[in-house]
Amino acid sequence: MIANQIIQTNIDELRGITRIDLCVMDLEGSVLATTFETEELQPEEVRAFADSAADSQVIKGYHFFKVYDDRQLENILVAKGNSEDVYMIGKVAVCQLQNLIIAYKERFDKNNFIQNLILDNLLLVDIYNRAKKLRIPIEANRIVYIIETKYEKDSNAMETLKSMFSNRTGDFVTAVDEKNIILVKDLKDDDSQEELNSIANTLVDMLNTEAMTQVRVSYGTVVHEIKEISKSYKEAKMAMDVGKIFYSEKIVVGYSSLGIGRLIYQLPIPLCEMFMNEVFSDVTPDNFDEETLTTINKFFENNLNVSETSRQLFVHRNTLVYRLEKLQKSTGLDIRVFDDALTFKIALMVVNYMKYMKKFDF
Repeated sequence: MIANQIIQTNIDELRGITRIDLCVMDLEGSVLATTFETEELQPEEVRAFADSAADSQVIKGYHFFKVYDDRQLENILVAKGNSEDVYMIGKVAVCQLQNLIIAYKERFDKNNFIQNLILDNLLLVDIYNRAKKLRIPIEANRIVYIIETKYEKDSNAMETLKSMFSNRTGDFVTAVDEKNIILVKDLKDDDSQEELNSIANTLVDMLNTEAMTQVRVSYGTVVHEIKEISKSYKEAKMAMDVGKIFYSEKIVVGYSSLGIGRLIYQLPIPLCEMFMNEVFSDVTPDNFDEETLTTINKFFENNLNVSETSRQLFVHRNTLVYRLEKLQKSTGLDIRVFDDALTFKIALMVVNYMKYMKKFDF
């Protein structure tokens, strides 16, 4: 409900510009704001007009108009006079009042507040003031999940998430772009990292079952004040990007588990190119054949264990050793040695990062 003072200020400004007197009334005929004496306006006439099918009507020399809030009749506007100019100004006033209603609703709407909070569009004082008006607790344990859907504007996924969480006090489901749905989740004091990961996996399972859609889920760290929600969102967003680059096989990625990938993600491309030129002067991982890459990845998966790697690759131990020595000759790195293996692993991750950044022209 818009404050009567705001309505009065608006019709006073219109009166000053157009010299047309205006009055805004509720559906029972009570005056909310006016620029003229309203003794001639009878409440029963206002109620009769409100119940009629007409959107505008001339009654006893006054133009009556209906003001709607999303198809719901909200107020009655009365313009003094019955000329064409009065009718035109009355329509302008109705349009302004309806826009004012929309703006007022958005200002105090929780969804709009959470969106602006996530995107850092609010001053600190506004965060606290609006949270108080919307009765959202300032201090609470919260975390942000980002759910990336396969298709843009996936309404089934959005509706499924809203049915799961929106009715729960403290949880908010919203979106800030076409492909990502955001869940601001209220947590218990004793929720562990395992529980946070379990929630993410539940999201994947539920959307796969209920909405029949494939998703990737990332999440930030737990924050304790409402002003820090944007921090958790930025962490979740980074986790989504880093997960696509370095952990593409994972459909759930948490910010706290990004490891060295988070560090590489923040490196500038020129520095990455310099590093690659130093490590691989003649040959780069792009030139490796599929067999070599499979051998390298499997060797890393098995923590540099030659015997276990040869068993999983179904090759003789000597064959694996031969491949590793061949790799050493071409690159100068013996990945059986920890330091060289670390350098090689980082180099592979840097290559993936550079490909990703160039693909999307970051």
